[in-house]
Amino acid sequence: MSPSESPSLSICAARLKATGAEHFAIWVLKAPYPSGYVHEDCIWPIELTQTWHAWQQLFSTLQPSATLPSSQTAASASLQEIPLSPSPGPLSSRLMQQLGLSLWQWLFAGSIQNSFAQSRGIAIGQDKPLRLRLEIRDPDLIALPWEIMQPFAGFPAISLNPQLLFSRTTSDVEPLCEKRTSQFLNILLVLGQDALAQAGGSPPRLQLQQEAANLAQILQQCGKTDTAGSDYSTVTCKVDTLIQPTPAELIDRLQTGTYNVFFYAGHGVPAPDGGQLFLRSDTTLSGTELAQVLVSRSVTLAVFNSCWGAQPDRHNRQPVPRSSLAEVLTHHGVPAVLAMRDEIADLEALSFIQAFARALAERVPVDRAAAAARQHLLTLYKFNQPAWTLPVLYMHPEFDGALIEPADDLSTDLPENSTTFIRRRIPQAFLRSPEAAGIVWPIRGGLMRVGRMSENDLVIEERWVSQRHAEIFCRDSLSNDAVPVYFLRDFSRYGTLMLVGDGWQKVHHQEVTLPSGVRLKFGSSQGQIWDFVIENSQPPT
Repeated sequence: MSPSESPSLSICAARLKATGAEHFAIWVLKAPYPSGYVHEDCIWPIELTQTWHAWQQLFSTLQPSATLPSSQTAASASLQEIPLSPSPGPLSSRLMQQLGLSLWQWLFAGSIQNSFAQSRGIAIGQDKPLRLRLEIRDPDLIALPWEIMQPFAGFPAISLNPQLLFSRTTSDVEPLCEKRTSQFLNILLVLGQDALAQAGGSPPRLQLQQEAANLAQILQQCGKTDTAGSDYSTVTCKVDTLIQPTPAELIDRLQTGTYNVFFYAGHGVPAPDGGQLFLRSDTTLSGTELAQVLVSRSVTLAVFNSCWGAQPDRHNRQPVPRSSLAEVLTHHGVPAVLAMRDEIADLEALSFIQAFARALAERVPVDRAAAAARQHLLTLYKFNQPAWTLPVLYMHPEFDGALIEPADDLSTDLPENSTTFIRRRIPQAFLRSPEAAGIVWPIRGGLMRVGRMSENDLVIEERWVSQRHAEIFCRDSLSNDAVPVYFLRDFSRYGTLMLVGDGWQKVHHQEVTLPSGVRLKFGSSQGQIWDFVIENSQPPT
């Protein structure tokens, strides 16, 4: 974990089909401490199915799932049989709260709750939010609004808690490709066929152009918002627009442009290969087809203002595993995907997108931006309405949530009276490869960043090298007679190897001094050898 990364807890839930339809396993896939990897077997209670069916009848246009445990019994239950809170208030509020409480009690049972509590304590001790990711492997459970889970009545939902960064995930993924960082929001806005036009004729071309212009203006204004008092400096938002393109036009624009956000607004339906997006009334693009080009062009975030993007396809009312648009894009290696779980009204979607884009422009991570936009929806449309429960965020398990480089990571000039300012002349140093005679990589200004990302000073395109692998830097001492010394700081997954004496020693998430002449390998013993050299210095004996 890099110094700026939040502690992460990943929880997985799957059905144990061999032991009965109501038996599930819940376990921790990733925890910030060794004993946090725990496992629980549990039963899916009929009361939870009853509450979910009642929730769907009140809030959803979908037919209740017939494959959850005890679904037939639950479907015949009346609202009077649902164990709702006796407190006064609208039925919708009590049903929303009861489902959130029931989902929490089922997921965070026994040792899972203990692992969660310990992980939160670690995050609090580091003064950081806990990044919580949920992987639902049973397709019957994907449609449930896990975002509304809450531990107790009156506590914030899991997707709204400012001390948590909540998203869904899947471990069945392709590795992340190189992620481009940018100081801008570069958005490709694609306006496809809308649902009303799909049902009965296309709107005039001029109307679509005006709609696209309005949406582009909303997005661009997010980079110009007055953020006085904000902890974040906003970035410029650039928007390119395509209106009802052909698949070839869309792919060509993605391949010739440099975008970190893909935004689609239009009609979409579930399908086995990641859904179908209606670019035109007679032209569709599948999630699988779109995923290929998004990954190849290193698009970091895909946003879909279309219905059902986070719902799996169904065959004979049975959900098809790994078929939702959000899942398919994540499987292919798109770092973050935001889609809707159910139908969403245009005003609700625009409110969410505007708040989401504003938060991204303030350089916050994608999962925090989603929480801020969700809170905005809840404030506008109230807790007892489903609007705030509809956006679903999927994040790749390797993605740290950073879309724009944080302001803290930007270069800063230190005043000469700073205790960290190097007062003496920095000894010139460089890395060189024994296999490339005469070619050196100088360490300019006393700092070199090493990794797979193109923004590093030294880019090493080896699969075991992390995107942000290590830094080599020069540090002065407070002593007036001290000579500045070079150090290596490792951030990587697999570590850095140093040749000490006759053997290689591993440096992992550590900071060590670098004497002139030492040999390095980044990530693996099979990696390329690099010699670190300080000019006019004697190599170690």
